Amino acid sequence: MTARGLYAIYDRTTLATDALDRVEAVLAGGACWLQYRDKRDTGIDAGLLGELRALTRTYGAQLIVNDDWQLAQAVAADGVHMGQSDGSVATARAALGTGAIIGVSCSGEIELARRGIEQGASYVSFGRFFDSHTKPDAPGADPSVLAQARALGVPVVAIGGIDIDNAGDIITAGADLIAVSGALFHAPDSGAAARALCALFEDTGSHAGA
Repeated sequence: MTARGLYAIYDRTTLATDALDRVEAVLAGGACWLQYRDKRDTGIDAGLLGELRALTRTYGAQLIVNDDWQLAQAVAADGVHMGQSDGSVATARAALGTGAIIGVSCSGEIELARRGIEQGASYVSFGRFFDSHTKPDAPGADPSVLAQARALGVPVVAIGGIDIDNAGDIITAGADLIAVSGALFHAPDSGAAARALCALFEDTGSHAGA
C-alpha cells in the first residue's frame, strides 16, 4: 500500500467532550487517516464509533482503531493499529483480510518493524520523537530511523509530540505520515491546524531517497 499525509489521532481520553466538530474540521482540513483511541473506564462507545465511521466515509478518509482488531472488525473500520503488547499481527491479518490496514508500533527499533511486516503489517510506526502529552512515558526515537525504515517497502509513520513547528523536519527525515493528536484536537482552530500540517507535505515534496 501507499499512503502519505496527516494521520490524525483522535484520543477521546484527552477530550472533555466527543468534539465531533473538531473531528470534522480535521478531516475537512485534509487528514487522510483517523485513529480512534479511547482509554476511558467507560468502555466502548458504539455511538461515537458510528459517528466517526460516518465522518471518515464522508471525507474519504480511513478509520483506524487503536489496539483492538476485534473492535475494528466489529465496526467495519478500515484497519487497526497494534502496539507490541496488543496481540499477534498475524492473527489480526488473518481475521481482517488482505485489504485491511494494519499498523504496528516499533518505538525506535528497525527489527521490530521487520518482524511486524513479516507477520502482515501494512505500515510501521516509530516514536516518540518529541515530548508527548498523549504518551509522556513512551521511549524516545531518533529521526534517523525513519530513513532506515524507508527501505522496508511499507509506509512509515512518525508519532510523538509532532506539531507545526517540528513536523517539516520529521517529514524530511523520512516519514510518509505524521501522527498528530494534541496539535490538532487541542488547537484553537483544528481545521486550520490540519490544513497547515497537510501543506507541509507539499512543501517538502518527495523524499530525497524515495
